Amino acid sequence: MDAVSLTTLLGAAALAGWVDAVVGGGGLLLLPALLVAAPGLPVATALGTNKLAAIFGTSTAAVTYARRTKLDWAVAGPTAGLAVLTAGLGAALAGAVPAGAYRPVVLVVLVSVAVFVLTRPRLGVVASPARRTRGRVVAAVAVAGVGIALYDGLIGPGTGTFLVLAFTALVGADFVHASAMAKVVNAGTNLGALVVFGVTGHVWWLLGAAMAVCNVAGAMVGARMALRRGAGFVRVVLLVVVLALVARLGYDQWTAVR
Repeated sequence: MDAVSLTTLLGAAALAGWVDAVVGGGGLLLLPALLVAAPGLPVATALGTNKLAAIFGTSTAAVTYARRTKLDWAVAGPTAGLAVLTAGLGAALAGAVPAGAYRPVVLVVLVSVAVFVLTRPRLGVVASPARRTRGRVVAAVAVAGVGIALYDGLIGPGTGTFLVLAFTALVGADFVHASAMAKVVNAGTNLGALVVFGVTGHVWWLLGAAMAVCNVAGAMVGARMALRRGAGFVRVVLLVVVLALVARLGYDQWTAVR
């Protein structure tokens, strides 16, 4: 890998850390950057190397949020524990499911998410404690700890965004507190997937470590900015990331069917 490609990749890692810390979706930047910088790199190896960088960034963001805001550990803790196992299962299955099998489904979900957020301007801006019932907590743990975690192990981009929306819609958290919980759970999904990718030899450790340093720097800035600017700022970034994911997956789907 030449110096220009490496510098671009490290810059992408820093920006991905910022995006992940605010609302998730950093994989949208980092995975394509990895595949472009290293032509011929197996998708599983790109995923594993991305997980090595991402786990440090998400863990840093989680600690930053935990120090400056109150985390709902009753939701985030069990979800993260479950997510470690489920994401590991997803990583074990990565490569067995072709991208074309899930891309249209994810695309429809993302478009629905964009419409859902746009048509509810107050969603996530102010917390709704009344939504936090026992049944909704169980649903949030199941949706985030099983469904979203499995997706993260399989492919990943957009996981943090899905987690934020799950915690906002299901338990009534505002976007800042939902993002804080999402970081804890995302650290769990990254850990579960990384263990599997590492054991199967699908991690570039040296490159991943260099990317991790940049990812951590971006995560620190992003988490502090989200906490300082509040839920309205996170909502705007959320919409931008969702629309970018829709554009990316839409382009991939269009080129696949041509």
